[in-house]
Amino acid sequence: MQTGQLKRSLNLWHIVLLGVGYMTPMVVFDTFGIVSEKTGGHVPTAYVIALIAMLFTAASYGKMVKVYPQAGSAYTYTQKTINPHLGFLVGWSSMLDYLFLPMVNAVLTKIYLTALFPEVSPWIWVVAFVLLMTVINLFNVNFAANFNSFLVFFQMLVIIIFVALVVKGVMGGEGTGEVFSIQPFIGSHMEMSTLITGATILCFSFLGFDAVTTLSEETPNPTKTIPRAIFLTAFIGGVLFVTAAFFTQLFFPDVSRFADPEAASPEIALYVGGKLFQAFFLAGTLSGTLASGLASHASVSRLLYVMGRDQMIPKKLFGFIHPTYKTPFYNVIFVGAISLVALFLDLVTAASLINFGALIAFTFVNICVIIHAIRNKSFRSVKGFLSNILSPVIGAASVFILWLNLEMSSLILGVIWAVIGIGYLLYRTKLFTNSPPQFQFEEAQNI
Repeated sequence: MQTGQLKRSLNLWHIVLLGVGYMTPMVVFDTFGIVSEKTGGHVPTAYVIALIAMLFTAASYGKMVKVYPQAGSAYTYTQKTINPHLGFLVGWSSMLDYLFLPMVNAVLTKIYLTALFPEVSPWIWVVAFVLLMTVINLFNVNFAANFNSFLVFFQMLVIIIFVALVVKGVMGGEGTGEVFSIQPFIGSHMEMSTLITGATILCFSFLGFDAVTTLSEETPNPTKTIPRAIFLTAFIGGVLFVTAAFFTQLFFPDVSRFADPEAASPEIALYVGGKLFQAFFLAGTLSGTLASGLASHASVSRLLYVMGRDQMIPKKLFGFIHPTYKTPFYNVIFVGAISLVALFLDLVTAASLINFGALIAFTFVNICVIIHAIRNKSFRSVKGFLSNILSPVIGAASVFILWLNLEMSSLILGVIWAVIGIGYLLYRTKLFTNSPPQFQFEEAQNI
């Protein structure tokens, strides 16, 4: 069989909605209780801070994809800008983010559906979820994108109905008692330190805007479409988060009504809309895991494809594009098989691995913008300095704060994964005496 090429058939909104699906709009309710407790009832403000911080890193991704419009994302940017060996290690670490998110969504689906149907064996939900994600991603990227769009729009519908129910409840005397209130944003006892702590937790809700760069070879005009998609994904996700958090905070000014603030999502739905809405709300939560699983499965398949095309991992398997379906066929099957590890994985471990991989990618993309600007002397004007030096520095500083708040389990497991990658790289390059092979996709452009 001869290898085909990825098909350039995705438009801007296909890509944006895949990114938003990856981020999972419904996740705002999962983190609301704990962040409300930490911020003293100012979750929307913490989200605004997190959004601003993440937009700087999103801008860095937008700059680098203009330079290297390839599907390898942070792997390609670091490989081409800094060093091929380091690029491989960044790509290897990024796989933790991309590869384990489908597992997290499989575990979440198992948890939700087991609670709803306790008589069904939990392993059935994992296998069914993985099989569905694999089959959809195998045959047509447009079908996957369209199905994802439906799931994202359904989540938005759930949020819209939730907002309407909150308005009705608040007007009836619930929560703050008034819809037009600034209390969720500003309060007399608000402290910047607690807001930053909350924002640090919420920044992880934005993981996903970077994943759209893995679709760069499947859109007709990537140097224009992908940067716009990155910004729109982060911005739309942020608006959804802030809006949902604002109305939730109106109804629940504090966490006193929650039995467990760390698992407040079911109680939020119950108090706002009753049992019937709680069931509808659960359907929205499940659509979130499906959308995120679908998008993350597609993204990691593309990252593996680029690394295989570069011959850093076996090209015959990972560098293959199906000549008819125009998808990384074997990679999709491989990711599906790996995702079955969710049968034996707990949620905390999988989530820990995701955070480490994402922060590695974020850090090096910001660094790549700075190095590329210095190398091409595109920082000498005021605009160039602000855009190509100051902006990525702020982005890197924001990511550094996330590093400081990373769970120790994330760091330990991530370092172990990185050491395995170093060992493989030493073998592959014969103790660094050989340069890693690179696929010459096209000439780099200036930022």
